[in-house]
Amino acid sequence: MENINWSLAAPLIVLQLILVITALISLIRQEQTNGPKWAWTLIILFITTIGPILYFVIGRKND
Repeated sequence: MENINWSLAAPLIVLQLILVITALISLIRQEQTNGPKWAWTLIILFITTIGPILYFVIGRKND
């Protein structure tokens, strides 16, 4: 097992966390979404990187 280069990995991990947190805050504030909120929560949390992006592209309902 090789050592992880944390100087490269840490910024990516931080960006991923920011993306997930931003998507979850948006989901909480959104009154209606395209699909159930519980499903979007699971997608955001468990499908890394693509899940939050999918929420912002497809899940948010524009009034």
